[in-house]
Amino acid sequence: MKRIAVLTSGGDAPGMNAAIRAVSRTCDFNEKECLGVTRGYEGLIDGDFIPLNRAAVGGILHKGGTMLKTARSSRFKTEEGVQEAKQQMQAAGIEGLVVVGGDGSFRGAKELHDVGVPTIGVPATIDNDIAGTDETIGFDTAVNTALEAVRRLRDTASSHDRLFIVEVMGRNAGFLPLEVAVATGAEYVVVPELPLSIGNLCHKLRISHENKKSHTLIILAEGVMTANEMKDKLQDTGGYDARVTVLGHIQRGGSPTSFDSVLASRMGAYAAESLFVGKSGVMVGNVSGRMTLSDLERAWLEQKTLSPELLGLIEKLN
Repeated sequence: MKRIAVLTSGGDAPGMNAAIRAVSRTCDFNEKECLGVTRGYEGLIDGDFIPLNRAAVGGILHKGGTMLKTARSSRFKTEEGVQEAKQQMQAAGIEGLVVVGGDGSFRGAKELHDVGVPTIGVPATIDNDIAGTDETIGFDTAVNTALEAVRRLRDTASSHDRLFIVEVMGRNAGFLPLEVAVATGAEYVVVPELPLSIGNLCHKLRISHENKKSHTLIILAEGVMTANEMKDKLQDTGGYDARVTVLGHIQRGGSPTSFDSVLASRMGAYAAESLFVGKSGVMVGNVSGRMTLSDLERAWLEQKTLSPELLGLIEKLN
């Protein structure tokens, strides 16, 4: 291969720019060309390519979001759209593609692989719900962003004898709320993977108040219900003054942590090098500290499970 391209797709995640930079710089090191695709698969269909030389990716390592932007593409969900994207790549002399994103993005990468375009995925989502890797790019930053906010709330909660229901991201997976709950010492975590008993939760709140706990925190995944809905369902808060905080998209933004910057750099470089030696239809993973490759289909066929150890810590330590 002499020329490859990289695109970002799906929800943005801190560290995507570090992955883009790593792909570009790895190409430069191996005396190959790198192009960036703007606006994800939509830009791929339109042939929106920009050169990614060393200067183009200078100064982006610490920035959140993605310099290539991201967009949803209904056109790419059609056979005609996939073929148009392939033709645009062939016309530009692009021989391989690195796709940075989540499971939806990897479905698109698999479509291209199936029509003969060498493609490798780099998992980037703050939800950390991609099987085949211990961590996804952006997860650590999102946890630390939420952690800082919740620690500030704990100070207020303790001063006013309050119950704070903190709604964090996690539509279909509870990795983010669980990690935040353990790191902040929250008393309760509500995630999509586990059944919720409002009656049992109200009972625990009464016990906490009777034991003179000055405050209580509930970390709630947005996919279960909204924080306001939970507040309404909690008929008995055990005597606490219940308040609601929704962290929202603040969790997506900001500079990546050192962990995410390093992880994204390793994954981006490994993806490019894997393309150079003929790998395709696979995604990069970080498993026990080592870079690995596994089939793209794992992203949507295999469910990644929450850590029983972390779930147990919520009960043991509070």
